Order: sequence, then structure tokens, then C-alpha cells
Amino acid sequence: MTEGFRWRRPDEADHARIAPVLDAWWGGRDMSGMLPRLFFKHFAGTSLVAETDDGALAGFVVAFVSQDDPTAGYIHFVGVDPVHRASGLGRDLYERTFADLRGLGCTRVRAITSPVNTGSIAFHTRMGFERVAPSVHVDYDGPGEDRVVFSRAL
Repeated sequence: MTEGFRWRRPDEADHARIAPVLDAWWGGRDMSGMLPRLFFKHFAGTSLVAETDDGALAGFVVAFVSQDDPTAGYIHFVGVDPVHRASGLGRDLYERTFADLRGLGCTRVRAITSPVNTGSIAFHTRMGFERVAPSVHVDYDGPGEDRVVFSRAL
């Protein structure tokens, strides 16, 4: 695990810290609408924030357990400040989330990403996720909103 980060559960106030960095962390893509405040209010127990020793935001993950299938966890959103990429922080965010979800009885975790996000696709593959067929789910999140769907045993 990486060192030099403080770990904690997010709270609703973290939305105001995280929402403004989303578009920049995703290279200018419009991402802020994909992470509304409700995730910080209702899913803090399965989500994490990583901060540097001086309190700066380094990364976060928002995850939850499916209400319809309590054996399935879902990673909704993960972000790592570009200055901390390739440090192992993303892996730590996922590994800690896997442990949380296993502790809650989950045996599988799912995630999605955009087909244009080749870095995310490669990361998920390195983390042991498998693509759920078909390779790209056309219009998954509405017209023109194609997604790559991943699943991983815990």
C-alpha cells in the first residue's frame, strides 16, 4: 500500500471539494454531473477519500452495495489527482474498497467506463476485472453514451 496519505470516509461537504476538480482530472471532459451530492450523503460507508499530509485531496472512490443484489458491489466513481497517478494510489483505493465490500458480504464488484477512456480500461484490466460482453455496450447510459462494463470476483 502507498504511504503518505490519510484515509477517511467522505462526508457530504466533500462534494464541494471534489466536484470542482472532476473535469480537470478527466482532461477537460464534462464529468461533474456524474457525481451528485447524494453519493456523498448516502454511500459514505463504502467510499473513501485519500488526502496528503497537508490535507490536499489526492484521490477518492465512491462505491456501494447493490440494493437488489447484496452480493454485488459497484464502484461508481474513482478519481486520482494527476500528480499522484502511477503512485499506486488508484490500486490502494480499489483494494481498500474490495476489502470493504467483501466485509459486507459481496462476492463480486462491477464498474463501467467510457470506451474513450483507454487508461481506465487498462487499469481495470490490471486490477483483475473482466469485460462483460459485448466489448462495448452501445447506448448503455442513453443515446450516444456507450460504456465498457467490467466485473470482478472478490
